[in-house]
Amino acid sequence: MSDLSYPVPSHPKKEANAEKTEGLQLKRIARISSDFPTKFGIPRQSGLVSSLKSTIIMEPEYRDIHAFRGIEEYTHLWLIWEFSEAVRDTWSPTVLPPRLGGKTRMGVFATRSPFRPNALGLSSVRFDGLEIDPVLGPLLHVSGADLMDGTPIYDIKPYLPFTDSHPDASAGFAGPVYSKSLQVVFPDEKLALIPEDKRQALLDVLAEDPRPAYQNNPDRLYGVEFLNFDVRFRVAEDVLTVVEVVRG
Repeated sequence: MSDLSYPVPSHPKKEANAEKTEGLQLKRIARISSDFPTKFGIPRQSGLVSSLKSTIIMEPEYRDIHAFRGIEEYTHLWLIWEFSEAVRDTWSPTVLPPRLGGKTRMGVFATRSPFRPNALGLSSVRFDGLEIDPVLGPLLHVSGADLMDGTPIYDIKPYLPFTDSHPDASAGFAGPVYSKSLQVVFPDEKLALIPEDKRQALLDVLAEDPRPAYQNNPDRLYGVEFLNFDVRFRVAEDVLTVVEVVRG
């Protein structure tokens, strides 16, 4: 059994490096353009909804095409980004994961909660291609991102399957909760209001059940903002029924 109470030896060089790390100033290198203007409805993890398309738009300082030389050789990328809607001055050592019903506390470092000492997120996305825009410079097109529109991105790294993929890894308490999806009933006349190239992504988002896990009231009306639409629905048992689509 590990003992976390033992004294830590003093290493002057390491302590100096630690002070330097604490002073690290992150620079925003990009923002993402996605179909989610608000947090509600965004997939809980990257890769869950592969049909979602997003675009990474670099900040002017980082639009040098040479910075992307060789990126076309990769199929997936890591994004390091900020939970911009969850930045706060304090932190808690435990959080309430929604997938555990919002009533069971787990250690913050055993979760992917946005409420962390540093509000940083990590997402693996499929890289769909590089486009050179005459005004915006290099644009990275990706699939499966779990980021709100406008989210700041601090770094982009290639995903390496020979070291980043661990098929035998344990998923802990988060493992069993993604075993089912909802049946989505989306009337044709309402679905027709959504741009055709975005319909499948929206259907996939709804099938993942955007509700907090601890909410299960069949009479409650929920709403997901997608593009410039408010998609309102109810869920009874394992069936999600869209009742209204309102243009924003």
